[in-house]
Amino acid sequence: MNKLQAMEVFVQVVDAGSFTRAAEMLQLPKATVSTLVQSLETALSAKLLHRTTRMVTVTTDGAAYYERCIRILSDVRDAEESLSRTRLSPSGRLRVDMATGLASEILIPALPAFFERYPDILMELGSTDRPVDLIEEGVDCAIRGGDLFDDSLIARRVGVINFVTAASPDYIARHGMPRHPRELDRHRCVNYFSAKTGKTYDWDFQRGDETIEIPMPGVIALNDSNAYVRAGLAGLGIIQMADYLLEKHVAGGGLVRVLGDWASKPLPVHIVYPQNRHMSAKVRVFVEWVAELFARHPHMQIGALPQLEPRGEEEAATA
Repeated sequence: MNKLQAMEVFVQVVDAGSFTRAAEMLQLPKATVSTLVQSLETALSAKLLHRTTRMVTVTTDGAAYYERCIRILSDVRDAEESLSRTRLSPSGRLRVDMATGLASEILIPALPAFFERYPDILMELGSTDRPVDLIEEGVDCAIRGGDLFDDSLIARRVGVINFVTAASPDYIARHGMPRHPRELDRHRCVNYFSAKTGKTYDWDFQRGDETIEIPMPGVIALNDSNAYVRAGLAGLGIIQMADYLLEKHVAGGGLVRVLGDWASKPLPVHIVYPQNRHMSAKVRVFVEWVAELFARHPHMQIGALPQLEPRGEEEAATA
């Protein structure tokens, strides 16, 4: 049995959910596909798949083995790629993770251009406001906001996020417009808490030499940026969020800027990957493409960074 071929066949069966579809994709006889998977199960002394007449599903052992196979096959492709001329046309599975708002508003709308340039890359994009462990979860690279304190990661700064304070017109009509951050203790806000620590973030404001950081009273706290914006639109309170997420709502009248003469600390944005991993061609071209994308985006350009102390890594989830 060719172990690598058997792994590739097993992965394809899991992805396709069918021996027949996997055989068609691999251009192999269905009997060969079935034999290779059975040989793999025999060699491992473990059942990898549940088989029925309608579908194939992965077992608990099979799911764990599948993740290992993905990493092994990816490493093999990367090793081959690094020694061949295919560096000019990178291919393979690329696992990326980033915050929900960045994914939905900036990266995903631009991805058609990326795949037109690199059609042989298959991307798995995790978009969550929960910080992930790149090595433990097998992620090739991640886009993160805030200062970085993890020495196991190599980081390239690619952009910056600025923040806007806003509220719905209905909220302003009911509670009035605050003129100074100190007045916010008489208002309600929508709080944001860390998915990692459960900590609720304080708000900060700066105008000239005056800097204010305050905890905000509120009746709800969330840890997803899209849900957070929806709460502001619903009139649940004042919100403070990345400007690229709020701009269209302010322009459309769904939100009104609050304390517009006060600035909030900006958030530097980095693309990171494990330093103990060879930087494959697919990661390299993605890093360069993201840097180009952010350099052109009016809300992400590093040159737009105000002269304020940056937010820390723990505040990255709000991006």
